[in-house]
Amino acid sequence: MSSILDKINNKELINDEVIATDLLVSAKAAVRSYAVAITETASPEIHKTLKKQMDEAIDAHHKIATYMIEKEMYHAYDIKEQIDHDLKKADLALEMPEDNK
Repeated sequence: MSSILDKINNKELINDEVIATDLLVSAKAAVRSYAVAITETASPEIHKTLKKQMDEAIDAHHKIATYMIEKEMYHAYDIKEQIDHDLKKADLALEMPEDNK
């Protein structure tokens, strides 16, 4: 328990994994947004531009996911391991003191 409080008190909660996860989620959201936008456009020029941007977002997602897998931050191929990892992060979040503003 003290190591968790030490991490909270030392603000070690913002780390590479948190940043990479945020980037991964953002890249995934971008892919979805571009996919929807592509289906809503009638202009071939805009369609081509959106497709290029979606391909770049897919590439970014792949690079971020690969980085996270290599650093054992993301267990895409082992669901049990990923669930255990997520549960540990949830426990840490639940143990954080509430911010009294």
